[in-house]
Amino acid sequence: QVQLVESGGGLVQAGDSLRLSCVASERTDNYVMGWLRQAPGKERQFVAVINWNGSHAYYGDAVEGRFTMSRDNAKNTAYLQMNSLVPDDTAVYYCAAARFLSREPKLFKFWGQGTQVTVSS
Repeated sequence: QVQLVESGGGLVQAGDSLRLSCVASERTDNYVMGWLRQAPGKERQFVAVINWNGSHAYYGDAVEGRFTMSRDNAKNTAYLQMNSLVPDDTAVYYCAAARFLSREPKLFKFWGQGTQVTVSS
């Protein structure tokens, strides 16, 4: 059972940047890592996913060009650099691990507890 712990969320203004981190309890280089988010009253939404060695990352349409996902397998850590934040980015951000590349939230096997990101206008 992989345990994931997110950090780095907070309250920022539109246009600001934040960097989220996700630390795993064990090696994750055999897992795809992803970030997903959920705003109040909305379904969980795909944000980004990165392959096993970090060479390729894929993004949701809403964040493409503004967010960058990376990972450091030596540290069992994944990151999400979020730039040019807008109020619509306000959500709880979850780190998750999956066996295969996917944008589908239900295919992620392990989840963190989430970190709140709030963007004020």
